[in-house]
Amino acid sequence: MAYFPMLIDMNNLKILVVGGGAIATEKLEKLIDFTKNITVISIEVEEKAKELIDKYELILEKRAYIKGDIEEFDIVIVATDTIELHKAIYEESRGSKTLVNSVDDTQYCDFIFPSYIKRDDLTIAFSTGGASPAFAKQIRQYIEKIIPKNIGDFLKEMKSLRTTMPKGKERMEYFERVVKEYFKKHFKQI
Repeated sequence: MAYFPMLIDMNNLKILVVGGGAIATEKLEKLIDFTKNITVISIEVEEKAKELIDKYELILEKRAYIKGDIEEFDIVIVATDTIELHKAIYEESRGSKTLVNSVDDTQYCDFIFPSYIKRDDLTIAFSTGGASPAFAKQIRQYIEKIIPKNIGDFLKEMKSLRTTMPKGKERMEYFERVVKEYFKKHFKQI
């Protein structure tokens, strides 16, 4: 099954990460690019996860997951080695509006984490629908190398221009020209 590539504003969403090991840390590293409204529940927390929690002032509850913990959260990431817990949390979420990601267990996922590039306002996601995360990572690394370093400045300029020009065909054509010129100057022809 293919996953729908949806980009979501996470500013007002509450995120729960269940687990404190290496995989949970990897998910935290991705999540903090988009929100700091994150709670971590885990009996043990590896040092790198603790550093992220402290640095970004995330909430940490050093304890085991208790049924009902998901009730206040919009998104739950289950990053443990316990398949039974992944299944239990996923089943608990059914009938609610809580979206669940069970790391490395797509049968208990409402969504998956893509490999992505984030440079200021530019976000590009890569997914193989779970078929090969290694492939998604490799293609991300390839594309990452060809994105100009000044892309953030260019996008800020474009965003500013959009607020000064009325909508319509002329504006669309103007932006098409400007972007094509940027590509000609900064991207190698393929």
